[in-house]
Amino acid sequence: MNHETITIGGISIAPGERKRTEIPVARLPTQTLLSLPITVINGVEAGPRLWMSAAIHGDEINGVDIIRQVLERINPSQLHGVLIAVPIVNVFGFIEQSRYLPDRRDLNRSFPGSSRGSLASRLADLFMTEIVSRCTHGIDLHTAAQHRTNLPQIRANLDDPETYYCAKAFAAPLLMHSTVRDGSLRQAATKRGIPILLYEGGEALRFDPDAIAIGVEGILRMMVGLKMIELTFPESLHPSLEVKQSKWVRAPRSGILRLTVKLGQRVDKKQVLCIISDAFGENSIKAYAPFDGLVIGHTQNPLVNQGDGILHLAVLSD
Repeated sequence: MNHETITIGGISIAPGERKRTEIPVARLPTQTLLSLPITVINGVEAGPRLWMSAAIHGDEINGVDIIRQVLERINPSQLHGVLIAVPIVNVFGFIEQSRYLPDRRDLNRSFPGSSRGSLASRLADLFMTEIVSRCTHGIDLHTAAQHRTNLPQIRANLDDPETYYCAKAFAAPLLMHSTVRDGSLRQAATKRGIPILLYEGGEALRFDPDAIAIGVEGILRMMVGLKMIELTFPESLHPSLEVKQSKWVRAPRSGILRLTVKLGQRVDKKQVLCIISDAFGENSIKAYAPFDGLVIGHTQNPLVNQGDGILHLAVLSD
């Protein structure tokens, strides 16, 4: 790969340079211009081109701090390749503390987008044109949706050798083989042959220090694996657990939920997972594990309706 100046949003970044730029997205009804904030670090040596993105869902903010901390660790004079950081993709949702864009569209169901489509479609097209098209690898940072929390985990196509290599290098507690969703950034990048990881950890609108720390170290480990930087990490005491399938346990009745298991806990088939009762603690009912599993996510809201997803379990094989 040629080592050269990279141009994004009309701004040129020469080898050994680090620059901030903003790519105009659209104007608010007040005519205030909103832009896509980007930091580009162009190393002094040739190497992979990696993008980091966060807040595609505007209320999922852990990734914003993960990217900030990673950028603090990267020196252009010691970087091989290019690092492109987009900490707030859905700037509209971020401002409103909302998952969605103003028209209630989900940006992560709008890729690869169109320059003539909806606001979500136009933003997706801009991201694909200015960021994805210039990269060889990517990582997209997420959390659980509102009122839920997730165990730090990588979701990726583990059947693809390069993606699997990156996922192993990241060394998250959990590696989940996951097919792509229609309209997602991961699907659009995969169709272009770009290995991409999706990192999940913590909950919406909250900073989770553990999930952030794992994310920061994971990205740096991945960059070491790609030979973009030189750092030394201690060998992980707990190798990543690889799983192929997960299922939600749903509330058998409405009521007030009391969980009896914790995030990251292994559970046995028929183990009690939670108790649901009324406000007086009467008419209680228990929900049981349908298989041996690992708790990788759960609701944070104790008020549940019948059929609500209450616990997300990774399926553990014998």
